[in-house]
Amino acid sequence: MKRTDPTKGGRVPSPIDPNEHYVNATPDDEGVDTGGARPDLDMPTGKLIRRRFLRHRLAVISGLFLAFLYLCIPFVEMIAPYGANQRDAEHLYAPPQSVHFFHEGSLVAPFVYATTAAPDLENFQWKYEEDRTVRQPIRFLCLGEPYRFWGLVEGRFHLVCPPEGGTLFLLGADRLGRDVFSRLVYGMRVSLTVGLIGIAISLLIGVTLGGMAGYFGGWVDSIVQRMIEVIRSLPELPIWLALSAAVPPQWSPVSVFLMISIILGLLDWPGLARAVRSKLLSLREEEFVRAAELIGASPARIIRTHLIPNFMSHIVVSASLSIPAMILGETALSFLGLGLRPPAVSWGVMLNDAQDLTVIEFYPWVASAMVPVILVVLAFNFLGDGLRDAMDPYS
Repeated sequence: MKRTDPTKGGRVPSPIDPNEHYVNATPDDEGVDTGGARPDLDMPTGKLIRRRFLRHRLAVISGLFLAFLYLCIPFVEMIAPYGANQRDAEHLYAPPQSVHFFHEGSLVAPFVYATTAAPDLENFQWKYEEDRTVRQPIRFLCLGEPYRFWGLVEGRFHLVCPPEGGTLFLLGADRLGRDVFSRLVYGMRVSLTVGLIGIAISLLIGVTLGGMAGYFGGWVDSIVQRMIEVIRSLPELPIWLALSAAVPPQWSPVSVFLMISIILGLLDWPGLARAVRSKLLSLREEEFVRAAELIGASPARIIRTHLIPNFMSHIVVSASLSIPAMILGETALSFLGLGLRPPAVSWGVMLNDAQDLTVIEFYPWVASAMVPVILVVLAFNFLGDGLRDAMDPYS
């Protein structure tokens, strides 16, 4: 190492100075020569994770999309223009209405045209046509149909309301004249929440049993491993169906919802428990674990304070990738009629109404719930990929 003459304004670097970095001159991740030091290696871990996550554009967009959906969940009563089960007997299977901004060549406030219904005796269905002479302005920040906010407080405030004396079916109406868009908004609360409850149960069981098996080993490890093998050997879908069919039909929708969440959580923990076990088997031999044992720390404290934080990134990624599986599980059970049942509203319950191919042929908007299911599952997968790459910054 070349020494600098102190008399010429330089300094002599100490070979054990922790603030010195002696690395070869290599370009950083952006291809810019930093003169020998990589600035990303000097960042705090949190800042480095955030920087690498922001580079994953799909993950960022997916995270913003999911954050927006979950922020809307507490306010679905205000967002939906109609109630979840509000019926309009005069607009059965009404097609989606287009929102217009121009009328007779002039820019006006958003509006819809009035619709007229006429029977089609040839196909035995109703035909709806727009009456271009009747303009019906859409109301915003208005008082509409009454509801109970979270089932507790009476309210009538809506962000969007149908026109006075008109309808606002943005995604059409179903066989009972219920607004599909409003039902999608209400169903979002159930379908997105069931994944969070299920993954909370799965994490609690998986981390607890996996941590005990990996740290203690021996007969504890053998018992946990046999439990995992038994559960993994059972076919997942038939077990879901059997347990869901055992739910009494007279239970309330809230009770059925909680039971479905518990079922999904109880069947999803073996994979996480096995991953936790394998990680703890390697970490328990580290010196910091031995030091904690020598100073008298209890096994529960060692696992909770010293071991689990060292693979928290893996737990976060596993959780983000397990939530879409639980959403699909609830959707599949409700679609087959073994999950949530009316009057509860979820995306799976809505898809249950779209099983008839004749309905799909003539009224395809009834199956609109497929779109948010696909988008949410893809968003969680992209988010999980971004978190996995970001939380392994030195890979």
